[in-house]
Amino acid sequence: MNVPVILAGGVGSRIGADRPKQFIEVLGKPILVYTIEAFQNHPEIDAIEVVCIESHIDYLQSLVEKYNLSKVKWITPGGEDFQHSVINGINNLKGKLDDDDIVLVHYGASPFVSEDVITDAIRVCKDKGNSSPAMSSLLLLGSNDGDKSTTWIDRDKVVIFNAPQCFKFSYVTQLYDEAIEKGLIEKVEPHTTTLMYLMGREIYFSKGSQTNIKITNKEDLDLFEGYVLMKKLRNEN
Repeated sequence: MNVPVILAGGVGSRIGADRPKQFIEVLGKPILVYTIEAFQNHPEIDAIEVVCIESHIDYLQSLVEKYNLSKVKWITPGGEDFQHSVINGINNLKGKLDDDDIVLVHYGASPFVSEDVITDAIRVCKDKGNSSPAMSSLLLLGSNDGDKSTTWIDRDKVVIFNAPQCFKFSYVTQLYDEAIEKGLIEKVEPHTTTLMYLMGREIYFSKGSQTNIKITNKEDLDLFEGYVLMKKLRNEN
């Protein structure tokens, strides 16, 4: 089985809205629904779990019914931060998935994800045990030294990671069990990839995309609205 764990447990305070950003409506539909639909419509996805901010679980359930998101099999409460939300999602799947099943950790506010990005993430994970969409920076890079930069950074020596980050179920359960046992969860930035670096693990690259952004601010919302309108016009023509 291939099962996305879609993280919708945050409040998205940076966007300044009256609701968690994943529930902001774009052309009448919440962002989270667009994100879920990207996986709902993918032929290799078998079931979906959403890790949801507890105050909006009933609302999410109503959205699942309204938009016929039939692959959503589990909704579980989010944690206090990214890591604990992932842990909640993984723990809820124990006893439901086999060791070789694949989980795809994805952000609820990342609705730009495309079918080919999902497909390649699954492909690499099947072969290597984990994967993350990655791409080189298209922009110039330099050091951040206060209000200036003094050192050039070679773009060929860095990659930009995105989601979905994919793992065989046995790999990700062992990763977090070991991290909890060693008290590492609170020692890294709140991402599975940073935890992997701390634990000396390798991250395998899958296909990335410049458009696969996470909605963080109001400008990103405008970009997504334009993206939805573009797709609608293309489908009509």
